[in-house]
Amino acid sequence: MDTPPPHQAVLDEVAPRLRRLRAEHGLTLAALAEATGISKSTLSRLESGQRRPSLELLLPLAGAYHVALDELVGAPEVGDPRVRLTPRALPNGGTSVALSRSPGRLQAYKMVIPDRGAEPVLRTHEGYEWLYVLEGRLRLVLAEHDLVLGPGEVAEWDTRLPHWFGSADGRPVEILSLFGRQGERMHVRAKPSA
Repeated sequence: MDTPPPHQAVLDEVAPRLRRLRAEHGLTLAALAEATGISKSTLSRLESGQRRPSLELLLPLAGAYHVALDELVGAPEVGDPRVRLTPRALPNGGTSVALSRSPGRLQAYKMVIPDRGAEPVLRTHEGYEWLYVLEGRLRLVLAEHDLVLGPGEVAEWDTRLPHWFGSADGRPVEILSLFGRQGERMHVRAKPSA
C-alpha cells in the first residue's frame, strides 16, 4: 500500500477551507467569481475537491478573502513560530499591541489604558467591539449606561452606539479587545450586575 505524500493532508484540507471562507464572508459563487475572475464552475470544483488548487487560482482567492496564502491553504508553520509584537502609543497616552497577524474582518488587540482624567467624550463608528478586562477597573459608558467592569468581565456592543471606555479609578486598566469592522458579533455577553 502506497503512503500518500506528506503534503497531501494539507491539500485535502483546502477544499473545506475554501467553502468555510466563502460562507464566513457571506459570498455566493457568482459574487466570488466576479471578485476573482475565476469561473463559478472552477470555484465549485475547487470547493468540492474535484479540482486541485494551483497558485494561479489561490492567489486571487487569498486576495478576495484578505488572508495570507499560507493561511488560505493551511500550510504548516516553518521557522520561528514566535509572533513579534510591536507596541504602539495611543493618543490618550496608552499602549496598544495588535495580536492579529493578518488584516481581516476581525482584529485583536491588547491595550493598557491610563487614567484619561477627563469627562468621557462618546464616539460612534462602524463595527462591533468585544472586550475583556485583564487587570484593573474599566469604566464603560455606552449610550445611557455607565458601567464599571473588573478583571474577568466581558462586554460587547455595536460601535454605532455612542461609547467611551477608560480607567474607572485613576489607575491603568489592561484589556483584550476584538474589533470587527463589519459589525460581526463575538457571541459572548457580560453578566448583568445585581
